[in-house]
Amino acid sequence: MEDKKIFNKLVRDNIIEKITNNGEFVSYRVLDDIEYKRELLKKLKEECNEVIDAFAYGQSGDMVIELADVLEVLNYLAKSINVNMQEVNDVAMMKKAKNGGFDKKYYLEKTMKRKK
Repeated sequence: MEDKKIFNKLVRDNIIEKITNNGEFVSYRVLDDIEYKRELLKKLKEECNEVIDAFAYGQSGDMVIELADVLEVLNYLAKSINVNMQEVNDVAMMKKAKNGGFDKKYYLEKTMKRKK
C-alpha cells in the first residue's frame, strides 16, 4: 500500500534532499518567476498564521521560530522583486517618523465629523 502525502507548496532548499535521504520518492519542480512570487505570498500567509497560532497557544519559544520564518520569507519576497531589505527598513523608519509606531497601543474605534 502506498503512503502518499500531497504538499503542493514552496519548501526550503534542503527539504527535497532530506526527504530523499530518508528513503522517500520525491516529485517536485522548479517554479518560474511568476509562480515563485505567488508561492512566496502563500508561504507568507502560512508563516503569519503560524505566528498567530503560537501566540494564541502561549508558545513564546515557538513565536521566535515562527517570526524568523516570516522574516525569511519577507527577505526572499523582497529579493524576488529586486528590492533590498535595507530599503524596506528605511521606508518603515520614514513611516514611523511620520505616523509613529505602535508603542502607545492606540486602538481606534471610530471617528465622527464635528458639526460646524
